[in-house]
Amino acid sequence: MNEPAKFNSVVSFVWSIADLLNGAFKKSEFQKIILPFTVLRRLDYALEATKDKVLQTEHTLKEKGLENRHGQLCRAAGYAFYNTSKFTYESLLHDDANLALNLRQYVMGFSSNVREIFDAFNFDDTIRDLGRVNLLYLLMERFNEKSKVDLRPASMSNHEMGYVFEHLLRKFNEALNENPGEHFTPRDGIRLMVDLVLMLDTALASNEGVARTVYDCGCGTGGILSITKEHVLQINPQAKVFLYGQELNPFTWAIARADMLILEPEGKDAENIKLGSTLSNDQLPDMRFDIQFVNPPYGYEWSKDFDAVTAEAARGFDGRFGAGLPRKSDGQMLFLQHLIARMNDPKESQSYIGIILNGSPLFTGGAGSGESEIRRWIMENDWLEAIVALPQQLFYNTGIGTYIWILSNRKPAAHRGKVMLVDASGEEFWSGMSKSLGSKRREITDTHKQAILDLVKARKEGPFVKIFDTTDFGYREIKVLRPLKLRFEVHAESLARLDTQSSFKNLVASKKKAAVEQKQEEKEGLALQAEIRAALQTLAGKTYLNREKFTAALEAALKKAGLKLKAPVLKAILAGIGERDDTAEICRDSSGQPEPDTDLNDTENVPLKENVQTYFAREVTPHVPDAWIDPATCDAKDGQVGRVGYEIPFNRHFYVFQPPRTLSAIDADLKGTTDRILTMIGGLTK
Repeated sequence: MNEPAKFNSVVSFVWSIADLLNGAFKKSEFQKIILPFTVLRRLDYALEATKDKVLQTEHTLKEKGLENRHGQLCRAAGYAFYNTSKFTYESLLHDDANLALNLRQYVMGFSSNVREIFDAFNFDDTIRDLGRVNLLYLLMERFNEKSKVDLRPASMSNHEMGYVFEHLLRKFNEALNENPGEHFTPRDGIRLMVDLVLMLDTALASNEGVARTVYDCGCGTGGILSITKEHVLQINPQAKVFLYGQELNPFTWAIARADMLILEPEGKDAENIKLGSTLSNDQLPDMRFDIQFVNPPYGYEWSKDFDAVTAEAARGFDGRFGAGLPRKSDGQMLFLQHLIARMNDPKESQSYIGIILNGSPLFTGGAGSGESEIRRWIMENDWLEAIVALPQQLFYNTGIGTYIWILSNRKPAAHRGKVMLVDASGEEFWSGMSKSLGSKRREITDTHKQAILDLVKARKEGPFVKIFDTTDFGYREIKVLRPLKLRFEVHAESLARLDTQSSFKNLVASKKKAAVEQKQEEKEGLALQAEIRAALQTLAGKTYLNREKFTAALEAALKKAGLKLKAPVLKAILAGIGERDDTAEICRDSSGQPEPDTDLNDTENVPLKENVQTYFAREVTPHVPDAWIDPATCDAKDGQVGRVGYEIPFNRHFYVFQPPRTLSAIDADLKGTTDRILTMIGGLTK
């Protein structure tokens, strides 16, 4: 499936119009000017054929005194919007002197659903700014070159127009070194994700009266929504499809709205595209959806949403984020939780989710972390159907690996308790592009897409498919303790270590305010330190392999010197004089139990299916016989020893060992290289 050829020339031409703005505007302002005029020209073209009919209908209805004229004017226009101004885009250019005034009147002549779009564009400010530098007429005139930029719906489909907007956004953001991945997803990736999800919806084709609600919580320009509707209707032309979305960026929201107004005659889909942050300002809180998609921004810093998200998380599963919170530097798994919260009640109806994530949500975060707890929640509720690894260099803004997660609220019996991993990243599943688009150098053709769909449908293990139990991804992180063993010897090095202990150093620190008192206290502290060192010197030349015996000897030496020290100072002496020594005896607490050496603390991840004690006896005890499991480190949910964690080591499961090359092969290559170099040198000396 190659991208439409037509849009390339349109993108190039519209991009060239931006050259008019050089010098008068900053590059960061270009898209704020070009994009609304592109939308305006598209909408005007759409209304061109019915303009006279709309004006006549408006006149007739006014004469009849009818106030509510919206419905009839939409029917006259043939769309869910209209324009009652006497002007058209082309006629505006006939009065250069009054262009700004007339353009404002023209925009005000649109129905309210279109005026909202231009409000989001801050279009009135754009008109003013262009007029100030005498560029308004020139720019509008360029957009009127029909031979170069024909945006009529009959000439440029919504599908092709989607490419135009997306690639304009890409080019604008590349020019600013910004992240276009916040705006759109490559269409080949969208089509694969949509078909993977719709393949699970077996009732879609068999039910003539079927209706589906489709939702994208970060819908950008609306590409995923429009493609989903297209594919649903291909499967079942009689199906009713209702689109919903939310978008944070006002510009891309406006583009999506405009696209939906042209795509759907009644305009309901356009009304369902909401503006605002999905994470902190959910505009559709009471809705549940049959089919949901999103490609959230990777590495999304959600600090702006932090207060609202944490407040909702505090409500537990009465809110959307009860499973846990990921680190603030990456909000991908917040979007995933949001979609799960918007699934239908499984007792009432099925729901399906498709979400494209980078590799981080697969494994980031250890046991007990927000990310791990979210994965645990998903696995324990058995929502995850499959994960499909996509080719690298598929996206416009990044070449990193990405993955489609497929989830459902009611798995078929054969799928329950199972998760399928599909590696579609290899060269068997992509073709190189003749011309790269940003970082996108590869595409998934229709043939490749079908090959991936066939793998998923077949559910047979092989080189590209692995099937696991949900619990295969779980483990218990146990804390492994080893006993503290200390040797005590008084010598120059151990006394130097004593000098670094805070409680010992604080003996010469004074809290007195008066200088005289402060100096006196410091003098007394120095004297006490000297007395302690003198008492310790009486123990020099002796080695103690038992802490209790050294403590007794120390206390006797201090008593003989007439010193009575506080517990923190005694502890500092033991810490400074003691050295770790495996030949020493185990240090024990007051109850006689081994005291752990905190420097030797370690962890082991025990597969969830395996008994902890059995694993420990096999994997740990033979190597460290004196180690034991910390009984205090328990899981917060089930109370058992060891914290439960979940990770999905996708690449590990598909790793194929490549044996190292033989020495003879390496030698042969080296000889061949050497021979070629000698030949080249010989040629130069002739």
